[in-house]
Amino acid sequence: MSGGPQDHDRRNDCHGGDSVSSRVALVGAGRMGRPLCGRLISAGHTVTVSDLRSEQEEVVRSLGADWAPSVTTAAAGADVLVTVVPGPAEVAAALPEAVFAALAPGAVWIDMTSNAPAAARELRERAAAHGVDVLEAPMGGGPDDAEHGRLTLFVGGPADVLERCRPLLEAVTTSERIRHMGGPGTGYTTKLLVNLLWFGQAAATAEALLLGHRAGIDLADLRDTLADSAAGSDFIRRDLPALFAGDYLRSYGLDRILDQLTVIAGEARDLGTPHEMTDAVVRIQRLALERFGPVDGELLAVALLEEAAGALLRL
Repeated sequence: MSGGPQDHDRRNDCHGGDSVSSRVALVGAGRMGRPLCGRLISAGHTVTVSDLRSEQEEVVRSLGADWAPSVTTAAAGADVLVTVVPGPAEVAAALPEAVFAALAPGAVWIDMTSNAPAAARELRERAAAHGVDVLEAPMGGGPDDAEHGRLTLFVGGPADVLERCRPLLEAVTTSERIRHMGGPGTGYTTKLLVNLLWFGQAAATAEALLLGHRAGIDLADLRDTLADSAAGSDFIRRDLPALFAGDYLRSYGLDRILDQLTVIAGEARDLGTPHEMTDAVVRIQRLALERFGPVDGELLAVALLEEAAGALLRL
């Protein structure tokens, strides 16, 4: 890369030097981190990855990235720090003071974790103390969306920082899928609201289907009718086929789901907005966790409803 802190104002963009490439420190090589790593490398960025699981080194290197034994080592001289870890506790544990101090002057931290607004506030202040700008960009979509550039990014933070980093974010998704929701905290909150509504729709749809089936309506006919009605939703049109095939979408843990829903319920209480429906969604996820344990399964609350009804929703 050309240039350096002494001859290039890194605050003009989200990368160093005069090229379009950035030196990226990526924290997290899990189901979402790995495909993001591949897309960043394909776009010409230099990526160094750190993950607590040393067994990820081989696959990371196979993608063309470098490996670092610690986050601080990965961050040394990086223009961009990207975190893609399971939740707030993992983000906080990964980012001690030394990580922000190790970044290049004018660096940006982009948190793509489904984080909690309150938990991220202290880290944002820590970053600012070292001159590091911050964007939150939690993701909508799964590993396949990450691999094929179909993620939706719910961005919170200064508009000028987003514009500087837009070329890098467009390495992982399309421009129209980068949604600027407002200032700090708004991106995290939007992602949590999307999750709240999706899990609420899943439970409500399952209850409706179980009732309709018990009343003698053919499940396929009911599904098609609901999909084309005022009650239609992406959940009915896109996600029901998996459930009808017996797939409870085992890509995310029940404990993580409950953590996220608890955060957004707390936001409602703190901000003084009604949360009766939110509390109901939290309650059914808590019951599912008590029944099945901290296993993967985004639709296991539906399995709980099926057990209560003594019927399976299958085609």
